Amino acid sequence: MKILYIHQYFRTPEEGGAVRSFHLAKGLVEKGFEVELITGGNQQHYDQKWIEGIKVHYLPVSYDQKFGFFQRIKAFWIFVKQCKKLIPKLNRPDLLYITSTPLTTGWIGLWAKKKLAIPYIFEVRDLWPEAPVQVGAIQNRLLKNYLFGLEAKIYRNALKIVALSPGIAAYIRQINPQFHVQIIPNFADLKQFFPQEKNQDLLQKHGLNSSLTIAYAGALGKVNAVDELVDLAKIAQQQGKNWQFLIMGDGSEKKTLEKSVEKLGLIQVHFFPFGSKEQVNELLGMADLAWISFAHLPVLKTNSPNKFFDALGAGKGIIVNHKGWVYQLVKKHQLGISCLPGKMARCFEQLEILEQHPQTLKSYQENSRLLAENYFTKEHAVERLAYLLDPGKNPPKQGDEVYILTA
Repeated sequence: MKILYIHQYFRTPEEGGAVRSFHLAKGLVEKGFEVELITGGNQQHYDQKWIEGIKVHYLPVSYDQKFGFFQRIKAFWIFVKQCKKLIPKLNRPDLLYITSTPLTTGWIGLWAKKKLAIPYIFEVRDLWPEAPVQVGAIQNRLLKNYLFGLEAKIYRNALKIVALSPGIAAYIRQINPQFHVQIIPNFADLKQFFPQEKNQDLLQKHGLNSSLTIAYAGALGKVNAVDELVDLAKIAQQQGKNWQFLIMGDGSEKKTLEKSVEKLGLIQVHFFPFGSKEQVNELLGMADLAWISFAHLPVLKTNSPNKFFDALGAGKGIIVNHKGWVYQLVKKHQLGISCLPGKMARCFEQLEILEQHPQTLKSYQENSRLLAENYFTKEHAVERLAYLLDPGKNPPKQGDEVYILTA
């Protein structure tokens, strides 16, 4: 079976960022599927590479996390337009596997189904347009109506839909209970991320010590609420704690965060540049807990963040700032603590307890790794996707019910 995989922001582990598509595509190739992938790149012209058995087509479509709203829209439109030109030139696939965001990739599926009679499966990573509407990025009533109509049309015409969390699946089923939705969440790469003792040489290299350390590795945008981690660092310093706060990533809010840390004189907050998955693992190796945060909007509670699953693989305790699916997992499986709105002082007290009782922290870390091994491996995700694409394959051992884990 030949699959044409479409992901505008495809990344490899060496490049860093969201590498879900890399692992799924590579896993499909290993299971005997032929996979070609179309993505965007910052090069000037079309390029093509073979990566781990995947034929990757790079279209010249620049994109940056720092782009404004209209720059992003332009990049989305150019990518769709160039995909429509390229696809007819390729050997005909059996189906398209299209991943969002952006929602506009769904235009490619609608076009391919109508013009080329090629079916498509649509993967929903984030809820569009619900997310930008709640964030306030889209306010025009006519545009909102159009986008919600487009969303429903994309789902309706899809052969099947893949949701990355129970919350996303529930949202889609509310639109139409008849939609064929399967949950394949993000996952941990247990070879790339693994529990490790703090490396003293590495700590010394970065001017760090062995005190309680909290790390964040991910996007630094408005919706990521990393400013709340800075607030926690401020309390810790005021209370005379030598705790360390490590922030790795890039995004529209990075300079604002750096200025805030400088203004507050927070000497225990350290910034690291955006890095590869190997560098993320190195960062987590210097930490005790991983910070998982989003802005306090209902739609963001449905997220299935890569940074959370990286932290599970690395065997880190978790601090979560919102009551979503991740919060439910943290509570049910005793992975760590919460730092909810208005309860920062309570979070600080819990961290003091962990500092005084390292065995409790160790149990959180062990539980994280165990959860990753039992439910969230990349191998299991590939099995589920392979079976979805070709029901003739052996069915996975676990169904959607294992992911609907409530507190």
